[in-house]
Amino acid sequence: MENAVLGIDIGTSSVKVIAVNNKGEVLETMSEPLHLIQPQPGYNEQHPDRWFEATKSCIKQLLKRDTMQHIHVKGISLSGQMHSLVILDDTYKPIRNAILWNDTRSTAQCATIKNIFGAYVLSNPVLEGFTLTKLLWVKDNEPNHWHKITTFLLPKDYVRFKLTGKINMEYSDASSTLLFDSKEKMWSEIIGAQFDIHNIYPPLVASGEMVGYVENTLAQSLGFQNKVAVFAGGGDNACGALGAGITHPSDTLCSIGTSGTLLTCEDNRNRVYRQNLHYFNHVIEDKAYVMGVTLAAGDSLNWLKKQVCSHLTFEQIMDLANESTIGAHGLIFTPYLSGERTPHGDAYIRGSFVGLSNTHSKSDIARSVIEGITYSLYETLVHLREKGKEITHITSIGGGAKSDFWLQLQADIFNANVSKLKYEEGPCMGAAMIAIAGLGWYENVDAIVEQFISYEHTFHPDKEKHKRYMNYFEIYRDVYDHTRPLTTRLLELSREEK
Repeated sequence: MENAVLGIDIGTSSVKVIAVNNKGEVLETMSEPLHLIQPQPGYNEQHPDRWFEATKSCIKQLLKRDTMQHIHVKGISLSGQMHSLVILDDTYKPIRNAILWNDTRSTAQCATIKNIFGAYVLSNPVLEGFTLTKLLWVKDNEPNHWHKITTFLLPKDYVRFKLTGKINMEYSDASSTLLFDSKEKMWSEIIGAQFDIHNIYPPLVASGEMVGYVENTLAQSLGFQNKVAVFAGGGDNACGALGAGITHPSDTLCSIGTSGTLLTCEDNRNRVYRQNLHYFNHVIEDKAYVMGVTLAAGDSLNWLKKQVCSHLTFEQIMDLANESTIGAHGLIFTPYLSGERTPHGDAYIRGSFVGLSNTHSKSDIARSVIEGITYSLYETLVHLREKGKEITHITSIGGGAKSDFWLQLQADIFNANVSKLKYEEGPCMGAAMIAIAGLGWYENVDAIVEQFISYEHTFHPDKEKHKRYMNYFEIYRDVYDHTRPLTTRLLELSREEK
């Protein structure tokens, strides 16, 4: 019999489970879609039990596969969407739908926090996406729910609780709440006391800590043949970083999914970042990471496909974009369809095409969207370099790594070598690696990374093309300031007419 672990990712659009052996080989994979609940514009919710039901379904189906019949699953670890708020009553049942990371209803609560503490709290910007702002929104708008709260969790912590019966939150996810002191690895009494938040904090554990076993009755119903250890895991960005081998300060990751992130490992806690960059605990002991976020990265590409290129596959859209040229014949797109996180921290800015004329083709429009997404991520890279980070190599994962055209475009804009992984499973692989480390199958995390991570191809920057892109990037950066007052007025008018 061969031993394996399961890596589980509780995403926004799906739950995904992979089975991995001790060589880093993916034996099986299974996923199940999730859907958003959007009661009004800017509101994004999901019911926590839907995550658990999807997780159970994936595990059951995966374990029934022929390839798993001679496999012993020894451990499980989880990754999940960060920031999203789950509130539980005294029976540990959800009081309401979870309020997700991309929910923007808490602008008033952000203003309250900023008035007291300023624009940054515990090294992180005060933004609608963070968990504290959602808690305060519940307190201000749903007092009947607020008074029922016994504890709060984040998505993968809730699923882990349903698997084990144990309530915990681990450091990487806790550091994304605006309530956690990353240096001291404890909840901040100062922040909580200011907003009358007491006695609802879950116990904290390290990402690699074993928190329990899958409960016996549940384990049997899922199809496990033996006791299965469950390890705490981490937030999706931290697990995605580990799954891509981002474990040292010289390592940088570009990840393009629904949102997009540019993330670099960090061990210098004296370095101060601004520009709405996030500073969170890594899943690796005593490591942190700095991250910038584009809220509508792949989501901008989804919009393009749905509204402009519905007859084309994503691969065909890339081919179409490649027919245009650098700068898309003078057309710039800003990917602010859902507001923007880094560097602007603006929930109300909206996207735009600048320079559009009757001579522009679909290929120009497609290219401008891809360039605009990449420019947004490059803004994070610019700030990191300005703060002294030397970044010459970037690992690219997600939708942006499925096209050689886009990978080369990233290399040219970022002015860095960009590598594509030979095998990419995203946050699931990072979660699986945490379980493998916890089971002691390798001496340390570095040994796991060395065995599991390899590159398929590296794309090198064209210096001349980089200079040409920078001419357009300068204009791209100016678009925000010029369109912000216009989009604010447009949003006000649209609200008045409803």
